Amino acid sequence: MAEGNFRGALAEIDLWLKQDPEQQDALYMSAVCYRYTGQYDLAQQRLDALRDRFADQGRLYQEQGHLHLARDEARKALAAYAIATQLNPALIASWRNQQKILEASGNHPQARQAAAQVQRLEALPKPLLAVTDLLAQGRLVKAEQLCRKFLQASPTDVEGMRLLADIAERFGELDDAEYLLESAAEFEPNNQQVRIDLIKVLRSRQKFSESLALAQTLSDTWPDNMQFKSLYAIEKTQLGQYEEAVELFDTVLETLPGDAVTLTSRGHALKTWGKRQEAVDSYRAAINANPWHGDAYYSLSNLKTYRFDESERIKMLELLRREELDPRNRVYLSFALGKAFEDAEDYSRSFEFYQAGNQLKRRESGYDADKMSEELAAQREYFTPAVLEARTGAGCAAPDPIFIVGLPRAGSTLLEQILSSHSQVDGTLELPNMLTIAQKLRRRSRVDGCAAYPHILGEMEDAELKALGEQYLEETRIHRQSAPFFIDKMPNNFRHIGLIKTILPNAKIIDARRHPMACCFSAFKQLFAEGQEFSYDLNDLGQYYSDYVALMEHWDSVAPGTVLRVQYEEVVADLETQVRRVLDFCGLDFEPACLDFHKTDRAVRTASSEQVRQPIYDSGVEQWRHFQPYLGELQRSLGPVLDAC
Repeated sequence: MAEGNFRGALAEIDLWLKQDPEQQDALYMSAVCYRYTGQYDLAQQRLDALRDRFADQGRLYQEQGHLHLARDEARKALAAYAIATQLNPALIASWRNQQKILEASGNHPQARQAAAQVQRLEALPKPLLAVTDLLAQGRLVKAEQLCRKFLQASPTDVEGMRLLADIAERFGELDDAEYLLESAAEFEPNNQQVRIDLIKVLRSRQKFSESLALAQTLSDTWPDNMQFKSLYAIEKTQLGQYEEAVELFDTVLETLPGDAVTLTSRGHALKTWGKRQEAVDSYRAAINANPWHGDAYYSLSNLKTYRFDESERIKMLELLRREELDPRNRVYLSFALGKAFEDAEDYSRSFEFYQAGNQLKRRESGYDADKMSEELAAQREYFTPAVLEARTGAGCAAPDPIFIVGLPRAGSTLLEQILSSHSQVDGTLELPNMLTIAQKLRRRSRVDGCAAYPHILGEMEDAELKALGEQYLEETRIHRQSAPFFIDKMPNNFRHIGLIKTILPNAKIIDARRHPMACCFSAFKQLFAEGQEFSYDLNDLGQYYSDYVALMEHWDSVAPGTVLRVQYEEVVADLETQVRRVLDFCGLDFEPACLDFHKTDRAVRTASSEQVRQPIYDSGVEQWRHFQPYLGELQRSLGPVLDAC
């Protein structure tokens, strides 16, 4: 191929494909060769075969753009190149060809923007261009190695620091990302992108006061920049200042009327605020402004109580058939259509779209189900009765936290709403702080040569464990009001019960449990923002649920009474009995407000926000059975866990 002998290359690739007809690199290279030899239909067939499974999606769409350009289909080529650069901003050829097509069509403002990207990438040191490319492909370890090597030689390069911060954030090393970006901001105080990145990291660390202050500084310094004003509004939302956030979004819309992204963000703020109809109106306005904006369709479906009509389903189906639709919007529309056809009781088509959306997300994900099984097995291996007894008295003695753990969609938001209706309990969020502490301990074992997590806990002094508990309480204080107890409902904390009991021995832990088929399929139907990558595949879901059950059984065995299990179906069947049981476990007196939880006025950020604003109902308990004919893979994966139900 490098020599231009594309027919000779095709002959060799065909031999390769005879041995492995689905070899993705061979299929991709054959598409390139067919294009160069003018066999455009064959090239398109190869690209179509790769579309839903080729790892390097950026280059796939770039090649699609090249093929359209070869066929004199400039409009289609432009759309393909735009998707390519969205997926991989390091593709200079896609930016350059966008520039040429836009100039030829007379769209000079956008052509100048594409030209600026070309200039920026050409000026970027080659190692950093390679890092950008590797990040787009999800090859984080290689990207980190290359970026660190570059920064050893150029330690004050701001773009290198930004990229390394991005890598750290993807690895969950949020404190490292924050430090890198703060340092970069000192080197280049007027670098706006550094400050935008820093705001996002501070938000991920749930340092909302700091992110709000920085966003306000950007907005005040550049008052005509609507991106900064929107960013300021988003930070207002994070701190529960919904009225001010909506006012800011409205200000943006005065300058950018019909901006679909702003209308959707405005809808999110209204939804969390509890203003459902206003949120619906904002999402619909986003769709009217930009019918391609899949996020608004999905946001309507994610209200759970919204029902699409037939005309809306037809619009979404038409969009999905468009080649120009980018993968992100394809995912949004697939999940929205899954919900639309489920509401229409067409369960076969509904499952088809849920499956399609999850397959697209699974392709992006680097999730390894076996690696997760090993991590959870390490928890069972380390935390023996002897280990637990040896650390008696260690950690911070404060009883403040109530952890609600389990799998997402298991009823944890309902339990949180019930408990936060009590006068002595503050509801908060799905707090990432315990996950961050665990990640730091993992990194220490890698960097400093300590024992691997969780075994590293055995090498730590009691004072250090106490300091970790105090750190958790201090970092989460921003989310509390005045009650003596608060809830942390991050479901993934079940992976770290041993850590919780080591650094916060008096914390309460509640396991929100739901029937495995109902729980797993509900997670499969939900498009999570982040952190739940096991949910994109039915086999992965069954394995994860089984590993979760095994770990919780371990805690029942080695530390009986440490965890209270609350079954969702039992809460629905007998609310008062289960509420009294939960309150007794937490050492709280009964309060009638806990039974009237749906009347509690508080912001709810999870997918169940609309559902917990209604009285208890049982319509969701057996909902999964409509899809039972399509869930054989999940049933087989659950195996003995399902048999035990």
